[in-house]
Parts: sequence; structure tokens; C-alpha cells
Amino acid sequence: MTSGTPGTPGNPDGAAASDPAETAGGASAAGAAAAVSANGSAVSSAGSAGGPRRRPPTVTTGTARPEGGGRAAPGDAPAPARQWPLLTVLGLAGLGLLVVGTDPFPQAFRIGAILIGAALLVGAAMRRVLPSVGMLAVRSRFTDMITYGVMGGLIVLLALMVQPSPWLRIPFLEDILHLTVT
Repeated sequence: MTSGTPGTPGNPDGAAASDPAETAGGASAAGAAAAVSANGSAVSSAGSAGGPRRRPPTVTTGTARPEGGGRAAPGDAPAPARQWPLLTVLGLAGLGLLVVGTDPFPQAFRIGAILIGAALLVGAAMRRVLPSVGMLAVRSRFTDMITYGVMGGLIVLLALMVQPSPWLRIPFLEDILHLTVT
């Protein structure tokens, strides 16, 4: 039994009913089993307002590709040519990892980290400029540009500020660090 009075068993949260049909003790018009459309045919309204809802599918079949997620080269081109923007970013990041891993010269860790950050910045620039970047497009164009740009910028900034003998000094960051440590 549904009652419109606050605090009764039909309305345990104590809120007053907002639908006039509910306050009269009847079912609301939105919860009716069938309604008549403009052309006179019966239309079910069970799922439209508070009725049972269908569970989402376990396998998504209608996912749209991100904007710009098409091939970067014609379809008859070989796979590497179709995905050249992604391969450019991965190649530059791989070169940075190779420089860090082999440590062929002094400050190689700094140069390698700058190359990794630059790879992400190149990815952000390509995502902005090119109309189609293949698998480099993961989300929307704006989200990809912001994500690649911020992460690449932070990696380059940290590579320039790494100790010993940083190439970039930002005094107010040093003061903040000294205040938090001491």
C-alpha cells in the first residue's frame, strides 16, 4: 500500500509525494502499463519512468572510434605506413629509453628523459594538427592533446630539474621544497 503521508510504511523516507495521483492513493500516470500515442496505437511506457530498466550489455558493440582515429594513410598501404604517427611517438620514446638504458655519455639519463617527454609533446602536436592519426587517437582530440601535452611537459620539466647540477632552476620551487622538508 502506497500512502502519500510522510513517515508511513509506503513512504519510509518521510518525504511528501509530489505526484497528485499518488496522493490520491492510485498509481501515477507515468507508471501505467500502456499509453495511447498520437496515432491511436498502444505504446508501452514501463521503462520510461521508474519502471524496470534493462541491464547494460556485457559486450559493447556500438563504440565509436575517437575523432581522428581513422587511418593516417590509404587503406592499401602497408600497416606501418598507416600507423606512422604512433610509430613516430613510440620510436622517439624507445630511443629515449635506449639512451637511458645504455648510458653512453654523461647526463644520458637527462637526455633520454627529455626524448621521452618530447615524444609525448610530438604526439600532442600531431593530434592537434593532423586530421587522422590512426591508433594514436585514444580519446577525444581535446583530451588526447591535454593528456599528451601535460605528461610530456612534466617529464621534460623534471628532466631539466633533476639533481645533480640541474639545467633549470626554479627558485620558488626550491623554497617550497625546503619548507616541506625542514
